[in-house]
Amino acid sequence: MKILIVGTGGVGGYFGGRLAAAGHDVTFIARGAHKEAIEKNGLKVKSINGDFSVEQVKVTDKISEVATPGLVIIAVKAWQVKEIARQLKSVIDEKTMVLPLQNGVLTSDEIKEFLPSKNVLSGLCRIISKIDAPGIINHMAVDPTIVFGECDSSQTQRVLNLQKIFEEAGFKARVSKDIQADLWRKFLAICVSGLLAVTRSTYGEVREQKETRQMMRNIFEEIAKLAKALKINLEPDLVDKTMAFIDTFPYNSTSSLTRDIWDGKPSELEYQNGTVVKLAEKAGVDVPLNQFVYYSLLLMEKRARRKL
Repeated sequence: MKILIVGTGGVGGYFGGRLAAAGHDVTFIARGAHKEAIEKNGLKVKSINGDFSVEQVKVTDKISEVATPGLVIIAVKAWQVKEIARQLKSVIDEKTMVLPLQNGVLTSDEIKEFLPSKNVLSGLCRIISKIDAPGIINHMAVDPTIVFGECDSSQTQRVLNLQKIFEEAGFKARVSKDIQADLWRKFLAICVSGLLAVTRSTYGEVREQKETRQMMRNIFEEIAKLAKALKINLEPDLVDKTMAFIDTFPYNSTSSLTRDIWDGKPSELEYQNGTVVKLAEKAGVDVPLNQFVYYSLLLMEKRARRKL
């Protein structure tokens, strides 16, 4: 399959690398020193599941230079998606599948503002990974998985075929029977990232301290309450399951949002705790802990965006 990976960071580099290593015609969008290193040395992936590399990688910094792909995986930050969707209009055709893997619950709807609905899938991924150095991806934790499907959760042949392609490339994949519920399950879990940023702490530090562990639980409980108000089908014990899942993360690990805020870079704050606050206001649900996190980080986020 001809595949375009938009964003060759921890997510796009890992999953795109697996697909390229499996023999698919993969083109990566990358920039600067990262692009130059991939052009010169190929893409190298360090992984807890086994290191691998891909030689002679197709890489460019211009979407407009890419021939029509059968699949586009969007692996940039959530706040970059609208601009990417605008650029994709010139390279897709009616059969192209566009699969976003961003954190949050709004991405597919944002893409549909620019691209035909028939092209757009919904999806999420589970992995902790990052760029270690130009041309080198480091997968540090969590068994890499893509959960995806049609936006209405219908079981079409194209998503079933795509699941087979993903599995044959060497990572887990599941076609969702309720993609909104799956998106919200991950959304609930990732919104602790803002708490890590506020407390300047790792997952391990936050979960071992009694007071911050309770704050983490409260954040999750607020989001579960909001999901219920919005009629999202989540299991009653999801908060307990999410706490247990966070307990499996490496002690010193953090999230991309946390690292971006610490580094003074634009982050996905609006797509995580910010989204919780705004949806809760519309639904009439109280989310005081999520408000605290969002409001505490908002000025830093605005300063970072003024640098763009």
